[in-house]
Amino acid sequence: MRLCLECDGPNPEYKCQDCFGSELHCSTCILSVHKWNALGLRIQLGHITGRQCVNPHCAFNDDFVIIDIFGIHEVSLNFCGCAIAESRMQQLLRMSLFPLTTSDPKTAATFRVLEQYHLLSFESKISAYEFYHGLRRMSDNTGLPLIKDRYELFMRMIREWRHDPKGVEATAQGECAVLCPACPHPGKNLPDNWKDAPRRWLYGLFLAIDANFWLKCKAVLNDSVDPSLSSGWAYFVEDEAYKGFLDSNSDNTQEKSTCSSYNAVNMADTKYNHGLAATGLGTVDCARHNMKWPNAVGDLQKGERYVDMDYLFFSMLRHTVIDTLNVSYNIACQWHKKLWHCMSIFPVSMHLLPAFKTISFFVPKFHLPAHIEECQTSFSFNFKSGVGRTDGEAPERGWANINPIASSTKEMGPGAWRDTLDNYFGDSNWKKVVKLGHTMLQKMKDALPERQDHHEALDDLEEGLRGEYSAALTQWREQVEAWERDPAKPNPFERRAETVTMASVRLELARDDQNDIQTGTCLALHEDCTPSVLISTGLELEEQQRRMKADRAGLRVHATDNQEGKMLQRNNTLQRRIDTWTKLQELYMPSLAALCVSESSVSGGIATAVATPETIKLWLPSQISKTAPCDTHLQTIKWKLRYVQAHNALRSLRSNLCAQTAILKYKDRNLRGQGENMRARNTLKAVEARLEAAASTYERAHKALVVLAPLLNQTGARAMRWAEEVELLKEEMRRILQFFECDAQCWDERGLEDALHNVDGDDEREGLIAYAKHQASLCRRLAESFRTSWTDTLALANIFDHSLVTQRDMDID
Repeated sequence: MRLCLECDGPNPEYKCQDCFGSELHCSTCILSVHKWNALGLRIQLGHITGRQCVNPHCAFNDDFVIIDIFGIHEVSLNFCGCAIAESRMQQLLRMSLFPLTTSDPKTAATFRVLEQYHLLSFESKISAYEFYHGLRRMSDNTGLPLIKDRYELFMRMIREWRHDPKGVEATAQGECAVLCPACPHPGKNLPDNWKDAPRRWLYGLFLAIDANFWLKCKAVLNDSVDPSLSSGWAYFVEDEAYKGFLDSNSDNTQEKSTCSSYNAVNMADTKYNHGLAATGLGTVDCARHNMKWPNAVGDLQKGERYVDMDYLFFSMLRHTVIDTLNVSYNIACQWHKKLWHCMSIFPVSMHLLPAFKTISFFVPKFHLPAHIEECQTSFSFNFKSGVGRTDGEAPERGWANINPIASSTKEMGPGAWRDTLDNYFGDSNWKKVVKLGHTMLQKMKDALPERQDHHEALDDLEEGLRGEYSAALTQWREQVEAWERDPAKPNPFERRAETVTMASVRLELARDDQNDIQTGTCLALHEDCTPSVLISTGLELEEQQRRMKADRAGLRVHATDNQEGKMLQRNNTLQRRIDTWTKLQELYMPSLAALCVSESSVSGGIATAVATPETIKLWLPSQISKTAPCDTHLQTIKWKLRYVQAHNALRSLRSNLCAQTAILKYKDRNLRGQGENMRARNTLKAVEARLEAAASTYERAHKALVVLAPLLNQTGARAMRWAEEVELLKEEMRRILQFFECDAQCWDERGLEDALHNVDGDDEREGLIAYAKHQASLCRRLAESFRTSWTDTLALANIFDHSLVTQRDMDID
């Protein structure tokens, strides 16, 4: 039993954080013994504080420097030279001082200053240079006294502090990585029969592959001069094997992309790498929780080549036996084509058996619109079952946190560069682990109402279609189920794009007129104007009215005579064309005259007195079919022309929106000064005018068009994905709790092994047992905290599940 150092009282509980040593005191003694030390302090190691050593040995040259959170101090220090004294390194460590060297140390840093820099570097991305020189200024802010420079030594101590070398021989590849508790880990958080479960998609692994070209490393040193202290123990792959494999396959030519022209693919072999040991970083992350996987990070020597990313992918998969993989990559449409063929050049230990795995490839949702039309359905998360609302963009969110350290790491040697990034990835994973309680709770709160809303929207849509389109609804469901079972079947979500133009429709109508003339069924009431010509001319007049209205609105208050003259000439021309067209219109629409009289009587003749050509109502078939009889042949012609008009307007909207985006990006990045920005603004105004015109045209055409089938496909897919998201979140919550409980049991077993293991001294055995108990307690506290915060939301989810099942049973009945 421990006793108070001063009074020998039982159960001492207090230790001063600012004093050296680890002695405990009772509450009374802790207050009495802590007084200011007199000048001339000499620190004695190897004995309890306050007791003298009979054989003290001074530090080398009686010159010792301690780096602490309050500054850099030159102190007098004695080592213990008694017969039972420990090594000098152990004496320093027992006083919470981390020595620079193991023999005759002259410099040490306190544990607390190393811990402080460790956390500050994670949170504020402060560099070691800035931190150290801040400590120098805390020692003396005038610069007058000479303070010994220990910056390079401090850098070395930081690397050693991050990587304790004890137990190197027994450390396996990736063993030091912080694992994602929500991902499936057989033997830890999956049921025993997970391979035979009916809903195996719940136990699928989601991976996201990406590269980062901000995190460069200059070629300042080589691996022999600056080796890594963690050779594949955490997130980076083992460097020697990785570089050796790349060197032996350096002649592999990068295959060009057959999809969009991505620089990541097409220009990988020409990536600028002069003076760089690494042009960037490739990683494989957990796609749903944004955590790095063990042995899934590697430096890229010459761009984002397939051979580099293949190695990282196969290296990571050695740490899992999950047979359902959902892999996201922004160039997955190209990368997956020869993946299994390329696997043959890898070591046998990295080979997979594709026949025993279900692997689906996806393109992240933000990157997908840049791909060709075929990829946007074949590699979409929205249309594949069993993926919930995963977006695949997890790595992009992670880069935002680590990119700020790029400027301080690019000057490092290759070993320090990898060790530092390993350390940052470990901290990033740990922060996400402890925040999983809040993260998962928020995801579930978002998913539950979305699932309910989309389920109701799908039910409403199907109810409206069930009467008239019941057969089509059943057929569509069968097509979706067949495609989900076998992706080689026709994709029901693929848009059936129709390339229709106004010219092609007019040609079709002209051929119909020709056929009517040849068969003697022509209904033309005027020798120069068939029904199709009448409606086509009416749409042209409608467009001229819109342009006239826009141009008149664009005239300034003090327009010139030239501007007003041109506008008046256009006004007169349009008026004559409308008058001529109206006379022909009365031949095909006899009821139009009575309708105009009725309209005039209602408005009291005011509209006629002030009417201008752009405000005259043309009374096209869609405008009178509800109030007066209209020939169905004319309505059919109008529908065809409106249909192609809508398509043309949408194409114009797409192209002009792309142009607008490109101009804005170019303006923000390259243009400076008032003149250049004014010219760019004028260009943007012209694009915006075209956008407004296309939008107005589409709005008019859309009133006659109803597209139900594509709407049904999208609505059904969204409803299914939200339902899967809720199920995935519930399964991930269960896995997190089971993962923590499994880890706690592992730490309990390690503590028991340490208690029975022969170690040097009771103090070391006690420390090992205490550390294992602390880790086990931490795991259980995290699990209990998460379980408490999730209880109410999971209960609500179960109520929603019950209501959905009940409603589904009622629909079946």
